[in-house]
Amino acid sequence: MEKYYYLVHMQYLGFRYHGWLKQPKLKTVESMVEKTVKYILGHSDFKILGSSRTDSKVSANHSAFELFVHEPLDPEKLLADFNHNLPNDIRVLNIEEKDRSFSIINAPKTKEYIYLFAFGEKCHPFCAPLICSFQDHLEIDLMKQGALLFQGRHNFRNYCTKPKAGTRFDREILVSKIQENTLFKANFFPTKSYAYHIRSKGFMRYQVRLIMGQLLSLGRGEIGLDDIRTCLKGDTHTPLRHIAPSSGLMLNKIDFH
Repeated sequence: MEKYYYLVHMQYLGFRYHGWLKQPKLKTVESMVEKTVKYILGHSDFKILGSSRTDSKVSANHSAFELFVHEPLDPEKLLADFNHNLPNDIRVLNIEEKDRSFSIINAPKTKEYIYLFAFGEKCHPFCAPLICSFQDHLEIDLMKQGALLFQGRHNFRNYCTKPKAGTRFDREILVSKIQENTLFKANFFPTKSYAYHIRSKGFMRYQVRLIMGQLLSLGRGEIGLDDIRTCLKGDTHTPLRHIAPSSGLMLNKIDFH
C-alpha cells in the first residue's frame, strides 16, 4: 500500500502538558495531536513520529513531527484544519510534503534550546509558563563565563539521568551562551530577564536542565568555574544535585539539513 509523508512544523505552550510523548491517562502534546489528526481524517489509519521528546511543562517555539498516511493530502488545507481544531496552546506553522527517503529521526539536524530566567524578585504569576524566577541574587557575569565552558566537545557523562547502555557521552555543543532576553516580551515580564542558549545535534535526557542547574549553582556561589571544568572531563561519575525547573525550558528551533 502506498504511503505519503508530511513534515509538520509546530509550536506549543507546554505548561499544562506532561511532555510530548503519549502516556496512559495523562494529557500530552502527542496525544492531543493524534486526537486531532484522527478527527480531521475521520479514521485511525495513520502514524505520527515526533522529532523531540520534550519533558513535562517544556514548551516549543519550533518543533516538528512526521505524519504517515495512505492517501495524499493537501498541505494547505491540512494546516488550516489543524489550526481550526487544535487547542489554543498548540499551533501548526507549516507543512512540507516529503518522500520515503526522509526520516525525521535520522535526518541530520541541529536543535536549539533556550532557558528563560530572571532573578532578584518574584515575577508576576503570568510569567510562570515561560520564565523561571529566582528570588536570590545570581552573579550573572560569572554565569556567562560558565556557559562558555560548555561550548565545544566534552564528556557529558555527569549531565544525563538514567542513560541507556551504549549511550555516547562525548558530545559537541555548538553554542552555549547567556544573553539578555530579547526574544519574548510582555508587559508583565520583569524589567530584565535572561536567556540561556544551547545548540547541538542532539541532547541526552535532562542534559540542558542539568547544565542550567550547574550555572545556577555557579551564580549562587555554590561552585566555581573549575568545578564545571572538572565535571566536563567525565573522569568520575558524580550525580549532580541541581536540576533546573522545567517550565523555563523551551525548544526554540530545529534546523533540518
